[in-house]
Amino acid sequence: MKTRDRNRLGRILESFVFGELLKHATTAEGDYRLLYYRDHDQLEVDFVIENTAGQLVGVEAKAAATVKESDLRGLKRLATAAGDRFLLGVVLYDGPETLPLGDDLWAAPLSGLWGR
Repeated sequence: MKTRDRNRLGRILESFVFGELLKHATTAEGDYRLLYYRDHDQLEVDFVIENTAGQLVGVEAKAAATVKESDLRGLKRLATAAGDRFLLGVVLYDGPETLPLGDDLWAAPLSGLWGR
């Protein structure tokens, strides 16, 4: 797949994930805010979910069947910046398994957004 097409697919995927997270946030018990994170080095996390206690979950959406170490850079930076407020980070990817990726970091199938 061409780089331009992959970038377009990535943006479409992020929009889809945002819509799904927004639906979950508005129908869940409790109040949640959807944010994003970007630091001075331009490391970013696609979505940050914050509850009323100020606890944070970082979510990256990847249009790939595997997760690379570089996919975790933004989540690790968010974890450092947030300290105790950081609960966990998740990379949503096009693979079939939920996998541990280190301290409070996980890879999870995109299909989990709709209950599979």
